[in-house]
Amino acid sequence: MESAEELIVLGEISGIYGVAGWVRVYSYTDPRENILGYPVWRVQARDRWTALELQNGRRQGKAVVAQLQGCEDRDQARGLIGCKIAVPRAELPQPGEGEYYWADLQGLRVYNRDGTEFGTVTRLMETGANDVLVVSGERERLIPMVPDVYVLEVDLDAGVMEVDWDPDF
Repeated sequence: MESAEELIVLGEISGIYGVAGWVRVYSYTDPRENILGYPVWRVQARDRWTALELQNGRRQGKAVVAQLQGCEDRDQARGLIGCKIAVPRAELPQPGEGEYYWADLQGLRVYNRDGTEFGTVTRLMETGANDVLVVSGERERLIPMVPDVYVLEVDLDAGVMEVDWDPDF
């Protein structure tokens, strides 16, 4: 099985759906149903990743529902609630120019144009209008992920991001 470092988390199991072992999935992909394009999911339960074949799945309202190999009833499905869903990085398509996977942005050191270090990207949030970088340093900052406006440069090789953001904000 792949190590956790080689896996990219694409969602999590958020609930049960029906009585036949189907689960509700909160997908981080865009669009949400893109998670169904991966035939084998790595599901994390108790700090261990297990490969489970995706048997069936579909978009259901704003959510995604799926049926996984070996999950045949509500009790088995209930045991998966809260589990992360990942796939090997090698299975992901290459991002386009100026596009990034959230996992690649996490951990970048963030500086403003004047060279003031704000800290590191600890996570990203979806807000509807724009994704938001959560940057933790001497204090937490929320910076909209808007290229060429607030995010000026991303250098994945160097592990840094330059932003146009007031240090007092």
